[in-house]
Amino acid sequence: MGYYVRCKSDVNIYVEDINRMSPNVILFVHGWPANHKLFEYQFDILPALGYRCIGIDIRGFGKSDKPWEGYTYDILADDIRCVVEALGLQNFTLAGHSVGGAIVIRYMGRHYGYGVSKLALFAAAAPSFVKRSYFPYGLEKEDVNALIQQVYNDRPTMLAELTNMFFYQPITKRFSDWFFQMGLEASGYSTANVLVSLREETMFYDMEKIQVPTLLFQGRHDQICLPPLASALHHGIRNSKLVWFENSGHGLFWEERTKFNKELADFVAN
Repeated sequence: MGYYVRCKSDVNIYVEDINRMSPNVILFVHGWPANHKLFEYQFDILPALGYRCIGIDIRGFGKSDKPWEGYTYDILADDIRCVVEALGLQNFTLAGHSVGGAIVIRYMGRHYGYGVSKLALFAAAAPSFVKRSYFPYGLEKEDVNALIQQVYNDRPTMLAELTNMFFYQPITKRFSDWFFQMGLEASGYSTANVLVSLREETMFYDMEKIQVPTLLFQGRHDQICLPPLASALHHGIRNSKLVWFENSGHGLFWEERTKFNKELADFVAN
């Protein structure tokens, strides 16, 4: 079922909540520029295995409100805290893909992992999405700046090109259209402003504060969140496990969904 939770500045966050009676909770936070539908191929399977799957649309995306402001990692993490408190979640697994991974890492640092017993990061845009003088991995800042300009000049073309980069395995035209439409559900300004956060923010301090068991998934062929980012997270997060997806790009949740679902279910169960 779907419903809304009112969060900071009276922003309504959309929540998709499946198998609500199960005590085994996974809260999913999607990546840019998608929404909770990104995890369709998890929500089709994991509830049948006994898991309560909760997907949110971060502000500005999907069915959530699209305010003009509030796209920093701090505020996006605060929105998660609001949802966690509204739903009374305890001892749950917090999971994030791409920028969703960065947001949940900020949640762990800013809110001291409130309610979280385990953390799962899928191709996370962390500890830094872009290269820095002290961090030689990630994309070039100029590439992110070019994406921002594309958002403001021709967002549909940007989304079409992103779809081609997102997946390593071939996708059908209909699947491409489905993925493309998810991106269009966001507002243009939220799409651009989250890119600014991706360019400007880092998670080095936050990841050092993570105290719970952490599972890292990374596609070998990821062109968006490059594989060295996962290695840096594995090195920087205590009690973490890194699982490589040999036949995936950034869309590992679909490209190797059987392995993805099994590894995630086993991690939560054990």
